[in-house]
Amino acid sequence: MIGIYMFVTALILLLIGFPVAFAFGSAAIFTAYFAPDVGIEVFNLLPSRIYGIMQNFNLIAVPLFIFMGLILEKSKIAESMLLSIGKLFGSVRGGLAISTVLVGSVLAASTGIVGASVVMMSVISLPIMINHGYAKSLASGTIAASGTLGQIVPPSIVLIILGDVMSVDVGSLFRAALAPALLLIGLYILYILIVSQLNPNIAPAIIDKSSKKEVIFSAIKALIAPTLLIMIVLGSIFMGIATPTESAAFGAIGAIVLTLLNGSFHFDTLQYAAMETVKMTAMIFMILIGATAFSLVFNESGGADVVLAFFSEDIASKWSFIFIAMLAIFILGFFVDFLEITFIIIPILVPILTHFHIDPLWFAILVAMNLQASFLTPPFGFALFYLKGAAGDKVSTGDIYKGVLPFIALQLLALGILMMFPEIVRLF
Repeated sequence: MIGIYMFVTALILLLIGFPVAFAFGSAAIFTAYFAPDVGIEVFNLLPSRIYGIMQNFNLIAVPLFIFMGLILEKSKIAESMLLSIGKLFGSVRGGLAISTVLVGSVLAASTGIVGASVVMMSVISLPIMINHGYAKSLASGTIAASGTLGQIVPPSIVLIILGDVMSVDVGSLFRAALAPALLLIGLYILYILIVSQLNPNIAPAIIDKSSKKEVIFSAIKALIAPTLLIMIVLGSIFMGIATPTESAAFGAIGAIVLTLLNGSFHFDTLQYAAMETVKMTAMIFMILIGATAFSLVFNESGGADVVLAFFSEDIASKWSFIFIAMLAIFILGFFVDFLEITFIIIPILVPILTHFHIDPLWFAILVAMNLQASFLTPPFGFALFYLKGAAGDKVSTGDIYKGVLPFIALQLLALGILMMFPEIVRLF
């Protein structure tokens, strides 16, 4: 019951507008103070746990990858890529939407910042699609879904954090996420092709007067820089040359070098990227500290033992546990951010994986795929807020909600495929 009180208290604090970073920590303090079996003395253990977090070498990759993404965002590299690939596929029905998915996947691999990707594509791609007769729901749904690919496409901040929480090698997680990411991208493109063929009016083909050779050359030129950076960053991890943290440092320097080569480097860009990196990293680590306090009180009150006993004795089925866990994460995604789910829920589930002999690598990818849906599910899907804020009056909230529903269904389909065929995560 103490664990239930903690979750209810945290949820109430979130609903009344309490900062996320402090809601779970406050819930832990209230519970420890009023629960006679716990006591406020339990927080004597908190400094050592926080110190252990600060010593984690893998977590250094988080600000480095954020910095790399922000540099690429401000350097116009992503903008030129979006326009060039849009022209390349524009002559195909649904081509602009397909190009948005492809650019979203490249942005995910090079930046990994959902907010930046969604806003950028909303500003650039959305007006183009609407002006060429695309249905607003398809255009907005494609942008929102493509912008969230940074959750599953490596190098992903989510995968780094999951690797730390679940004690799984981050490099192995990056490799395991490649095939599921390609599966999801393929499902997005297949859906766009099917609906545009069934109803050509929602995604008409576009006639471009530029020669095919010019369009192809422009697209290749726009793709060279980010693709080279992605190959170096991920290649060094997969080949065992560098750890994810070392590779992230190289990626941050590489992003600066690319802006110098294309003439878009400014000290204002460097200052912006540094300041935003500090803000985002501070937010992530503040949530991590609050979640650590929450987990400490939850475990000391016996909550983890109750959860383990429930699944091992009352459920006693591996697939029932997986189904309940995925359903719980999906439902929580309607109300709370992926960080809270990762830091609060996943540590509770990790001991149960050992009990049922579940591959933690496979389960981590299932969680990452599931968490991606949290960015799209109303009412608190952050990608929906980013899109609406950047698009303004171009699309209504109803258009956005209508547009993301098929893509949420595709994410659940991909999740189901991964559950049925675990070997997908071992393809690379």
